[in-house]
Amino acid sequence: MTEVIMPKMGDGMEEGTLLEWLKKDGETVRSGEVIGTIQTDKATLELEAPGSGRLAGILIAPGETVPVGKPIALLLKDGESVPSEWGGAAASSPAATAVVEAPKVETAVAAIAAPATTNGSDRIKASPLARRIAADRGIDLAGVTGTGPGGRIVERDLESVVAAKPKVAVAPALVASAEDQVVKVNRIRQITAQRTQHSKQTVPHFYVTVEVDLEAIQALRDQFAAEESGKVSVNDFIVKSVALALRDMPQVNASYQEDGSLLIYGGVNIGMAVALEDGLTVPVIKNADALTLRQIGARARELAGLARENRLPLDDLSGSTFSISNMGMLDVENFAAIINEPNSGIIAVGTARRTLVVNDEDEVEVRLRMKMTGSFDHRVVDGAVGANFMNAVRGYLENPTRLLS
Repeated sequence: MTEVIMPKMGDGMEEGTLLEWLKKDGETVRSGEVIGTIQTDKATLELEAPGSGRLAGILIAPGETVPVGKPIALLLKDGESVPSEWGGAAASSPAATAVVEAPKVETAVAAIAAPATTNGSDRIKASPLARRIAADRGIDLAGVTGTGPGGRIVERDLESVVAAKPKVAVAPALVASAEDQVVKVNRIRQITAQRTQHSKQTVPHFYVTVEVDLEAIQALRDQFAAEESGKVSVNDFIVKSVALALRDMPQVNASYQEDGSLLIYGGVNIGMAVALEDGLTVPVIKNADALTLRQIGARARELAGLARENRLPLDDLSGSTFSISNMGMLDVENFAAIINEPNSGIIAVGTARRTLVVNDEDEVEVRLRMKMTGSFDHRVVDGAVGANFMNAVRGYLENPTRLLS
């Protein structure tokens, strides 16, 4: 007999929410086989069977949140049965019964609809995001060919289906109304609310804004394009500049500890805020100071893609030592971001704009400029240090050849 528990997938994880059971009560599963999906504060993840056996004694229903380490089901060997005391009153509660019955109905429908696409299983293999998109747009997953790992249906597989599907009027999830509305938010947004509130209320923020001249970066990007040597985005230059500035000023690459000490990190790991349809996540580019611009660009695109498909491994969602939030694509002049604890700082990047500038010869010229605002934890970073750090980042950006080595 093996207990299935809510796993701890990361140092900061304290609880998880069950999204769905992908195996039904009484079904035989193999060790490592995906039996459900769970949502943490950072991502949607697959729940793997910790052993082989028959799934039984399910204790929680989809949508329920439980602490890590709490038993949620059993895997039974031949001849074993669910102990009478298993789960206490919960084992015989209506909620537990609903957990057993709901997957039976859902799985039966899937098996009838698409027996040829399940690779021997009684369910269609699809990512949680693909399932949500399909449900929102009325797409039958039985007719979709998956191109993800093991034939799994992912977001990109639905694009051609959506393009070919006749357009119909769909009521938006939230519409303007004269009446007050109560809208239930998902787990990621709830956790984001809790963490940003905690950061803003407990971390003494201060802010430093600088304006960066991007003419040299733009010239370099144009040169790369002319040579057909590959695209490098402005964000790639920003990540590299921040990483090198952190290496130059390790006192900023630090966290405040509850005992009053400072933890100075040995690695430079940049958290990169990525907006999702249902919230925000922060994948991490590890050892960014040691990567080339193109390596940073490739890694950033890979992480953003995985984030939007809800396929980010926990290792790519933890360990940041500093963060960047870039709204340059959203036409904003500047903004201030809330620190992503336990980091001591975050840089908020605005939109690059053509601006009239008075040069050193008192002549007016048009330059490409961009504003960046650093938010710093005053327990770790003093005002002058924060200003020097922002100027160090600007120095790298305005002299981008220093980033090419």
